[in-house]
Amino acid sequence: MTIRTGLRQSIVIGLASVIGAVSQAAAQDLEAHDTLGVLALPRDLSPWGMFQSADLVVKLVMVGLAVASVITWTVLLAKGFELLGATRAARAALDRLARARGLAEAGEPAELGSGAVAGLMRSALTEVRVSADAPGGDGLKERVALRLERIEAAAARRIARGTNILATIGATAPFVGLFGTVWGIMNSFIGISKSQTTNLAVVAPGIAEALLATAFGLVAAIPAVVIYNMFARWIAGYRLVLADAAAEVLRQVSRDLDRGVLPRARAAE
Repeated sequence: MTIRTGLRQSIVIGLASVIGAVSQAAAQDLEAHDTLGVLALPRDLSPWGMFQSADLVVKLVMVGLAVASVITWTVLLAKGFELLGATRAARAALDRLARARGLAEAGEPAELGSGAVAGLMRSALTEVRVSADAPGGDGLKERVALRLERIEAAAARRIARGTNILATIGATAPFVGLFGTVWGIMNSFIGISKSQTTNLAVVAPGIAEALLATAFGLVAAIPAVVIYNMFARWIAGYRLVLADAAAEVLRQVSRDLDRGVLPRARAAE
């Protein structure tokens, strides 16, 4: 009986100790929760809410990336319409040149429109008129070819103007977003150190705000890379059309040289 009584007393004392320890831990947790009540309150974790709660540097990073994204879509619209119109005009002028039997039948440059192919035709006619009194035809074809090469290169540079900014945005936007993320996570760790808690409700919002900068960087970079590659293909196709037009103009010059019907009479006019 004495042993059983002692055992019961030991069990009761142990249970009381466990209950006391649990109660003390719960009281400490409640006290810590009350101390960090303001920090542990749930935040607005929508993109706009996280933007408003972010650090100033992170905000500047996200604003810059948003501006870069707007520039990307603006270049897409402006350069897309320009490329589409220039390619259509060049193809139409090339078709007319291909059907002509000579420079005179191809018509004046004004009849070919105001695009790069008209510039090729105008340059060829200028050289023909300037070389009206030059003997031999081989030198004329070389000079015309040099003029056409320079006109073609200038047209290609002009049509590609503005697309390099897409390459810059696509290459730098992820790193700019990563800088914002690193800065935001540093601030989150500093806040954790000051609050002396690893409560997820305190840590998660700051990290989410920091990661939003990386999301902004990807949103700005991915379309820029895709659009730049698309423009690169379009510009390559446009340059091929110009190369075909230059070859066609040179062919017309060579054909008229062999026939002896170059429009030299217009030089006197």
